[in-house]
Amino acid sequence: MAVVAMLAVQLSNALSVPLIEHVGAAGAAWLRMSCGAVFLWLMVRPPVRSLRRGDVPTLISLGVVTGFMTVFFLAAVERIPLGTAVAIEFLGPLTVAGLMSQNRKALLWPCAAFVGVLLLTEPWSAQFDLGGVGFALAAGVCWGTYNLLTQRVGDRLSGISGLSLTIPVAALATLPVGLPQVIGGEYAWWLLPAAAGIAFLTPVIAFGMEMLALRRMTHTAFGTLLSLEPAFGVLIGLLVLAQQPSALQLLGIALVVGAGAAAQRGGRRSPELPASSTTPEKGHR
Repeated sequence: MAVVAMLAVQLSNALSVPLIEHVGAAGAAWLRMSCGAVFLWLMVRPPVRSLRRGDVPTLISLGVVTGFMTVFFLAAVERIPLGTAVAIEFLGPLTVAGLMSQNRKALLWPCAAFVGVLLLTEPWSAQFDLGGVGFALAAGVCWGTYNLLTQRVGDRLSGISGLSLTIPVAALATLPVGLPQVIGGEYAWWLLPAAAGIAFLTPVIAFGMEMLALRRMTHTAFGTLLSLEPAFGVLIGLLVLAQQPSALQLLGIALVVGAGAAAQRGGRRSPELPASSTTPEKGHR
């Protein structure tokens, strides 16, 4: 189920490429967030009454970060291959994990992943896209911040309840950059149904699969599986977008995946903390 969830996330990103061609990266992200908010509100009643005043800033921050993480990532996918974008974005949470670890040797893994990213992006070649790399790095910063905020929200709200509050915020936050692109884009009858289908795939189905998987495995085990996501990005990019990686780029992906898996050693939170805090709500992406 965890593997299906990660494949669903990357498939939704690949399927967003036609949307990007018509309404831009920000427009596609806003449509996804808006449709996702509608689906979640149809499925679950937002737990507004259970909120405390101190929860509101964290929820708003998480919603804003979630929205722009999607905007930046789709802007990267518009310029560079999907697998490369995922690997660069993965540097964000991997660096946060290294900085938060009590073991200073954990910082070696982000460095190893950075070497892998250099092999992937080939900055010495003419095909190097600085804008695409920059957007992927911005998405990585958002992903790292998102993980920290999600942990705080997870201590107070169960997964899908938190989503029903943060995804609408993400839609509102990205409206100023997304709506103008949608209005100025090329209209096609299939745009809204496609955005709705992609939003149902992620976050709804992907997040549901993650929740089911997390009931049966530890946070560390799930985090180790999560390190496979750059490889899944390459696989979906190959199958859906016909993006063929080179041998050097495959080596770079292997370095990123290996660094991500190694970084999970000793990464479990203290057992006395609430069980809900061990649930990473990655399903927004």
